[in-house]
Amino acid sequence: MIDIKFLRENPDIVKENIKNKFQDKKLPLVDEVIELDKKSREVTKKDDDLRAQRNSLSDQIGGLMREGKKDEAEQIKAQVKDINSQLDENEKLESEYAEEIKKRMMLIPNIMDKSVPIGKDDSENVENEKFGDPVVPEYEIPHHADIIAKYDGLDKESAGRTSGEGFYYLTGDIARLHSAMLSYARDFMIDKGFTYCIPPFMIRHDVVDGVMSFEEMDAMMYKIENEDLYLIGTSEHSMIGRFKGQMVKEDQLPITLTSYSPCFRKEGGSHGLEERGLYRVHQFEKEEMIVICKPEDSMDWYEKMWKMTVEFFRSLDVPVRTLECCSGDLADLKVKSCDVEAWSPRQQKYFEVGSCSTLGDAQARRLGIRIKGENGNYLAHTLNNTVVATPRGLIAVLENNYNEDGSLSIPKALQPYMGGKEKILPKE
Repeated sequence: MIDIKFLRENPDIVKENIKNKFQDKKLPLVDEVIELDKKSREVTKKDDDLRAQRNSLSDQIGGLMREGKKDEAEQIKAQVKDINSQLDENEKLESEYAEEIKKRMMLIPNIMDKSVPIGKDDSENVENEKFGDPVVPEYEIPHHADIIAKYDGLDKESAGRTSGEGFYYLTGDIARLHSAMLSYARDFMIDKGFTYCIPPFMIRHDVVDGVMSFEEMDAMMYKIENEDLYLIGTSEHSMIGRFKGQMVKEDQLPITLTSYSPCFRKEGGSHGLEERGLYRVHQFEKEEMIVICKPEDSMDWYEKMWKMTVEFFRSLDVPVRTLECCSGDLADLKVKSCDVEAWSPRQQKYFEVGSCSTLGDAQARRLGIRIKGENGNYLAHTLNNTVVATPRGLIAVLENNYNEDGSLSIPKALQPYMGGKEKILPKE
């Protein structure tokens, strides 16, 4: 949510930003907010005048009573009563205006960074840089579900009976490899100076409203029936929500946290062949990083954060690239975002394994996260980034470490978490 003062003073910039995101249907919201804001401020001014008038009249009442002018005092009391009645009505009106303004402001997208490429959707995202050589071996790389089947590591049929489509059982060495990646990701981030945290896996509606747009919430989140609780789609939600309504001291910044959580997403729609495996599922696990910092430091942290994810995957022998998200692919609260994509030697293309975003002060404004500075208080900036989300991360490791003989080489970084095992061999 942007600053209403900025919108009031720069409506053309806000409208141009909406156009660049190809959301022209939202253009009327800007003029509606300006009109409602004008009416709200007019009512506020009237209330200020009425209160001043009431104070003046109240002062007169005491003097008239002392002078024995009771009738005149009663007349002024009636005027004060009428003013109080007007104030009650106006305060209701102010509340109504505030609610209508907030409704519209929550729908107006955040101002994007000038470096964001303009494009309609993810097909127009822009490749930034590649890291590692995207090798296609001379032997065939099977579908990841078939690779896992060689090690008897996946049971989607049973999961279908217990939970339905989009769920799975991982077993044996594959389950262990999955957990090894998460444990390594945790230690990787701790070594980077981040504080490890396990957050709540459910959050209230007011936190959801603070961390994401309505469209994202409807598309992603599962609501707990008859409870004001939602299952998190990423631990960023509860991690940022932790600071809701808080005043953070300037000398405590930056706050750098890394968190583990299971994640739950609707993932609606048809996804073709990849539905057979683990690429799109309703439940997965993730190691996340979040940063809360001063506004002037947020872009520096953005650059540091996506580079950590690149370093993580390169340490697992997975080639990756970064992809700059274009305007039409940028969620409404985001200022700038890039995806980290892993190389798939089977498909001979890259696929998304993580996303890094800076949201400016949008989440902080919605949640009331402020910094107590030497020269006054101000809103914090928030950032988030995926260290690893798996099983997608697992798919990348499987495909890039699969050997012609059907064995799987375990990256050196993961071997300590696998009891020193260097390879996973096919089951007889």
